[in-house]
Amino acid sequence: MSCPRERREQAEAVLIGPRGVRAQDSRGRLHPEEPCPVRTCFQRDVDRITHCKAFRRLKHKTQVFLQPEGDHYRTRLTHTLEVARLARTVARALELNEDLTEAIAIGHDLGHTPFGHAGERALNCLHPGGFRHYEQSLRVVDVLERDGRGLNLCYETRMGILNHTHGAPDDTAEAVAVRLCDQVAYLNHDLDDAVRAGILRVEDVPDFIRARVGDRSSRRIDSFVQDIVTYGAESGRVWVSPEMEPVFTGLREFMYENVYRNPVAKGEESKVDGILEGIYQYYIKHTKRLPEEFQAIACEEGVHRAVCDYVAGMTDKYAVALYGDIFIPASWQVK
Repeated sequence: MSCPRERREQAEAVLIGPRGVRAQDSRGRLHPEEPCPVRTCFQRDVDRITHCKAFRRLKHKTQVFLQPEGDHYRTRLTHTLEVARLARTVARALELNEDLTEAIAIGHDLGHTPFGHAGERALNCLHPGGFRHYEQSLRVVDVLERDGRGLNLCYETRMGILNHTHGAPDDTAEAVAVRLCDQVAYLNHDLDDAVRAGILRVEDVPDFIRARVGDRSSRRIDSFVQDIVTYGAESGRVWVSPEMEPVFTGLREFMYENVYRNPVAKGEESKVDGILEGIYQYYIKHTKRLPEEFQAIACEEGVHRAVCDYVAGMTDKYAVALYGDIFIPASWQVK
């Protein structure tokens, strides 16, 4: 009698179309392992990422707004979950591998710094050779997790994570779906958060965008997803249709001009440079005060690599608290 994994692999021969990647056809892991009797290799990747420490830390990492007052602003974790849901919807409709799509989606931002892209820019200036969160995401799953052993994910998952920002010539259709849904998600939920914060009004969005995709976040997302699915089924390409492309591009340009570069929304970001530079330079000079696992990285790969890994993995709150512990004098009390 076949095991659950084998039955799922047999079902994939029917459920997954010619553009999708079947689990049986994976190019494998960095280190070969015995197959799980219950889960396919991509299901196993999803579970490994979901249970790793870097994934849990995403709940305390900034998406766009630094330390917003309110419970309903997105974090890096809620963004990741929204991307995963959108990408799975697209994958199912286009007969792609939902498990591979989900694995790429939930792993794509594991390497993001504290304080969102402001933190990424700061580390890019501090670290020799620069810093790119998508490269760090791959490093997290390959090297840093499980006490330096990494998660040993499948090739297709790893490359989807690495190339989720810019793409690669040998992208799987699942990786393209995640990259596209990443943009759909952040453009729409960041607009929603900007309206909630009073930085924008819905009426500020250009008329030609609102006329095509509506005024509500759910309507905009539904419009984009339906367009992706319809165009993908007709053309065989995972992307927005030529008719939707100007709307998609227009929304992205509007968000960059009015939110991502907005001096009110980004007014606190200049402080990020000082916080991360202070922590980074402190540990460059005081390597022995790094946690033990990062001291091991310093011995093997150099001090800058170890400090970069340590700082990149921090949550916003941890970075602020650590900066205070290092540089702000504690209150003196008479006992």
